[in-house]
Amino acid sequence: MNKNLVMILVCSATFSTAALAAADEKKVAYTAAKDAATTEFKLAKSRCDTVAGNPKDVCIAEAKAARVHTEANATAEYKNTVAARTSARKDIANADYDVEKAKCGSMAGNEKDVCVKQANSNKVAALANAKADKKVVDARVDANDDKVKAEYKVALEKCDALTGQGKDNCVVAAKSKFGK
Repeated sequence: MNKNLVMILVCSATFSTAALAAADEKKVAYTAAKDAATTEFKLAKSRCDTVAGNPKDVCIAEAKAARVHTEANATAEYKNTVAARTSARKDIANADYDVEKAKCGSMAGNEKDVCVKQANSNKVAALANAKADKKVVDARVDANDDKVKAEYKVALEKCDALTGQGKDNCVVAAKSKFGK
């Protein structure tokens, strides 16, 4: 067998193995984070059994929120997409709202009303920020795509000044550079 072919096959196998190992490592980290979140939640919830009334409600809400934070961040890290990160931020905002609302449970009258309104305001702000950040990232991706298309057109236009094999090489280089 040709030595170059053997080297290519060995390198290809090495890169494929490395890519699979990285994917497996991400999956293991994701699973470990979810398992840790579940374990921590069970421990925190069992600690909440020693209290009663509103402090117990707050304790349970905080335990749930901690689990949501860990699981949402692990999922966002594992999927590594804008949508996953936005979803995680929304889940965290809702969990934090539940904690704040539970803390309002021990209050009465206007103080409680203000507390609930403040908790709702914080939730709305966090959800709006998550949505706005997603729009910003999407806009940047779209802008970058537009820039790449424009630069590709410029490169092709430069190739038009050439003839024969030089032009063919220029077009191939432009396509390669811009992933076309």
